[in-house]
Amino acid sequence: MVSPVRKDCLTPEDRARREAATWALFEVRERSTDEDERQRLLQEIVELNIEIARGIGRRFRGRGAEDEDLEQVAYLGLLKAVHNFRLDHGTPFIGFAIPTIRGEVKRYFRDCSWTVRIPRRMQELQGMIAAAVPILEQELNREPTLAEIADRIGVEVTEVNGAEAARGCFNVLSLDRPATESESPLGETVADDSDRRYFDQLEAVDMLGPVVDDLDPRDRRILELRFVEGWTQSDIGDDIGVSQMQISRLLNRILRDLRGKLDPLPTAA
Repeated sequence: MVSPVRKDCLTPEDRARREAATWALFEVRERSTDEDERQRLLQEIVELNIEIARGIGRRFRGRGAEDEDLEQVAYLGLLKAVHNFRLDHGTPFIGFAIPTIRGEVKRYFRDCSWTVRIPRRMQELQGMIAAAVPILEQELNREPTLAEIADRIGVEVTEVNGAEAARGCFNVLSLDRPATESESPLGETVADDSDRRYFDQLEAVDMLGPVVDDLDPRDRRILELRFVEGWTQSDIGDDIGVSQMQISRLLNRILRDLRGKLDPLPTAA
């Protein structure tokens, strides 16, 4: 049996040797009439080329599916490639296996992973974003903005924003799973008709939206960074270009103005 070569040690010579060994095993298997031997040879071919499947599975990580599931689907693609490969086609096995494995993984995303169906274009965008973000993080030494991601993959910022917002369309969470490691099941955190405070909050948010929309862009950004992104006043000051003390004063003024505009509205606000 030919031992597989670790991926981190592969050189062009290693790949050529692996391809030659794979081809030789296929030739022996084709000549064999013993079914046990044919099955053993097939297993050797799979083990010899297992890193191809692992490598392809790794490239699809971070798109909403479990890593173990991706690896298993990639293995299935490799098995299909081994079963369907024909020597008389004259194609190198790796040239046949890679598209077969990739196709299997892509079918898995298309047919099995989506809880809510979204357009194929958005699915493709998520793949492009997942590939671009690690590269940008390395180049910028920080998380890239939506605008930087959009510029890198050549699309509009709104498209990137929409693709990111749709990430929740993957696998449904069980309501029996803990909300955190130490809390009650997730289902117990879902409000029912008796939870009046929850619905009052929804009503307040609904009324607050148009009032916030009337703010100028800088004030809206300060609110977003403080109460949505959770930035400190000092970090916001660095982003806006003012001191932490000025941010504190701006926040007080913005919140005072919002309260003044909400005062005439119902008490839920």
